[in-house]
Amino acid sequence: MSQPWPIVTFGEILRSNRRPYNLGPTEDADLVGMRLYGEGPFHRERKPALRIKKKSHFVIKADDVIYNKLFAWKGTFGVVPPELDGMFVSDKFPTYEADQSRIDLGYLRWYFRFPPLWDQARDYSKGAAALSKLTLNPPDFPKLTIPLPPLDEQRRLVERIDALAAKIEEAKLLRKETNDELDELCRSILRDSSNGQVRLTPMDELVTLREPDVQVKSNETYHFAGIYCFGGGVFSGQRKTGLEFKYPRLTTLHTNNFVYPKLMAWEGALAVVPPECDGLVVSTEYPVFEINQDKVLPEVLDVYFRTPSVWPELSGASTGTNVRRRRLNPADFLRYKFPLPPMETQEKLRRIRGRTVDARKLRDSSERELDAMLPAILDRAFRGEL
Repeated sequence: MSQPWPIVTFGEILRSNRRPYNLGPTEDADLVGMRLYGEGPFHRERKPALRIKKKSHFVIKADDVIYNKLFAWKGTFGVVPPELDGMFVSDKFPTYEADQSRIDLGYLRWYFRFPPLWDQARDYSKGAAALSKLTLNPPDFPKLTIPLPPLDEQRRLVERIDALAAKIEEAKLLRKETNDELDELCRSILRDSSNGQVRLTPMDELVTLREPDVQVKSNETYHFAGIYCFGGGVFSGQRKTGLEFKYPRLTTLHTNNFVYPKLMAWEGALAVVPPECDGLVVSTEYPVFEINQDKVLPEVLDVYFRTPSVWPELSGASTGTNVRRRRLNPADFLRYKFPLPPMETQEKLRRIRGRTVDARKLRDSSERELDAMLPAILDRAFRGEL
């Protein structure tokens, strides 16, 4: 179907409205940042005056259109909500006033989440070939385009998209609640004393620290793993050449190794390596351990160290005065007293965990389908087919 509406440039419906402001020597500032992929602006921090070196800022107001010049190609567009009115941004965040006689702000918010707009931003951005250096400068921002139906049609589309997006979020919430219930079932097995009491056991009896086994070469490419915080587990990360990082050695991950980043372990970034991450590498900032499976099953460690109530204990073992710089060193981790359940309990957990993992894979497949639904809905909406 051909596009039923005129395509207009941002310059036809938006005009710059920057509000320069010089902060006083004792004036604290509420600073705003931008989320990626059209998720919009957020309150980043309240920064004390003593920590603000550059005093020249810009004031933002509710209903301003705003974007981050450095990451526009990743969808850093948005509309300022009322709760951010009067806060501050740097010169990296241009702002604009929308002509609301022509464009509905709700329609614009949804358009900012439309991937083809991000592609436009990338095409107009300038800088080094590496995407992280690309910048969409203000003279090029007005060149971006948007399909512009009549206001009544814009509002109808917003209402329709809002309703469909709410159903998608409801389905995602139900899946998350189910996953949380399965996680709690596994944790309850660890607490079950019907097969005997747990025995506090130093981790050095259960795991052995592995030495880095990869000598980095500048002309080779390495596929890195990462670990999500808050019990999210190990994931497949970036590929980098030896010229792109400074670590002289790396460690290869093997299925059922245990691994964590020293700096973020206290935020729940600990996990057992799944089969799909076998063979990936991590830097020496990630201690990697071989599990003594005669004493403890990998599933037991994985369930236990993904439990939120455990993370504060690891925070106490971590060193560093700044809470964001605390490090869980291997020596401290190996002294940690683990509540080791009897093997009969461990084997029960393995059986149950295997079933929950299979069920989670089916739900993850559904989750991916849900994630794909919103872009498809937006595509239909902006082509006049919704």
